[in-house]
Amino acid sequence: MKLTDTFVKRKQGNGKVQKHSDGGGLFLYITPEGKKSWRLAYRFLGKQKLLVIGPYPSISLKDARERRTEAKRLLVDNIDPSVAKQSAKAAAAEAAKSSFEIISREWVVNYSNKWAPATASNVSWMMEKYIIPALGKRPIKSITAPELLVILRKVESRGSIETAHRLRSLCGRVFRYAIATGRGERDVAADLLGALMPPKEGHFASITDPKALGKLLHEIDSFTLCGFVVHCAMKIIPYVFVRANELLRAEWTEFNFDEAEWRIPAERMKMRRIHIVPLARQPMAILLKLHEFSGNGQYLFPGKWKTTPTLDSKSLLYTLRKMGYSSQQMSTHGFRAAAATILNEQGYNRDWIERQLAHAERNSIRAAYNYAEYLPERRKMMQKYADYLTKLKNEARQEAMPTVSAASLEKAALLRPAFGPFPARITHKNEENGTAAASPPIAPAALPEAAGSVKGKALRAATRP
Repeated sequence: MKLTDTFVKRKQGNGKVQKHSDGGGLFLYITPEGKKSWRLAYRFLGKQKLLVIGPYPSISLKDARERRTEAKRLLVDNIDPSVAKQSAKAAAAEAAKSSFEIISREWVVNYSNKWAPATASNVSWMMEKYIIPALGKRPIKSITAPELLVILRKVESRGSIETAHRLRSLCGRVFRYAIATGRGERDVAADLLGALMPPKEGHFASITDPKALGKLLHEIDSFTLCGFVVHCAMKIIPYVFVRANELLRAEWTEFNFDEAEWRIPAERMKMRRIHIVPLARQPMAILLKLHEFSGNGQYLFPGKWKTTPTLDSKSLLYTLRKMGYSSQQMSTHGFRAAAATILNEQGYNRDWIERQLAHAERNSIRAAYNYAEYLPERRKMMQKYADYLTKLKNEARQEAMPTVSAASLEKAALLRPAFGPFPARITHKNEENGTAAASPPIAPAALPEAAGSVKGKALRAATRP
């Protein structure tokens, strides 16, 4: 007698093993505790065998009957249904090992030691955010180019064209890694070449006009809405030619104040080469002040939280935006571009400039040993450039100072015979600037002889703006 859904549903355990046949070898197996499952009794090559189809109610009566029919077809083809089930299970396990998620993470682990930490973090973040949620569980062999294009188009539609191209490139590297390790067959990302919108061409925004650059440096000095640590980083970065993340992850052990030198280890550099930064007097003065704040710790620019040991790499960019500079006007990378442009215009040796910018060396063997190349010349160039920036900044500061009206000057001239000439500007040496700079004229009210007298009051009134 065939089983019914009602019978199967209502049947309960009775403390004994129960078997209720549905015909054709299929039966409902109930444990003493009442757990139910479907099983199929059959003969293969003259031997009695048993196939466990699966649990009820996950597999309904209708599904169990379909599985029985499939098993019978296998028997007709001289295939053992139990062996076929084990093979399918093994294939599924192998497919899970060959999923895009598994292979992608394995690729990152194997190659991230060749990348800068920030690059490794960014690659992992992009794959985990955009690709793995959609394709991670899929066997990498089963992924098609149109499926990948749908994901990339979603990224592209949000205006992140460069990100979409970057993701296509990263996926291509994962597919090629899968092929090399015997788990993939082809790079479907290569089929999408030309399918995405072309990225916008352009360079990092930079200010290279001397007057505008001096104004920026003066405004950085005057800006106070960013905190002491960020302020120090903003004042240092124009003088050292490094990338923002290379500066913000700097450690005190990398600095030699006696030699006025900063040696960045290879693992922190984009090109994976040791890099030497000669320190001019101006950044040295800022570093000494910063050392009083964070010198007892590991990092120059410590973060606020335990999870972020250093300042975020975008801290300087956010500060520029707070100061009113848009993405079309200036970027943190723009300080490097400004240095390259100005030094080339001033006629410095191009090799000195390229070496100080830590640009890629075409000859990789030569690059491994020439990190100290042109070092004496680079020291002089860095100090000259620092002095040039200080000159621009001081000129901008002078222009920003309030001016005295002609009428006030005329009144002051009438009083000059009684008091003698006003004090001249006092020249002092600014440790941070490293050069002599003129301080503003001493206000008449500050003079002792003019503090409380009638003439003193008149003098102050005459020079008031």
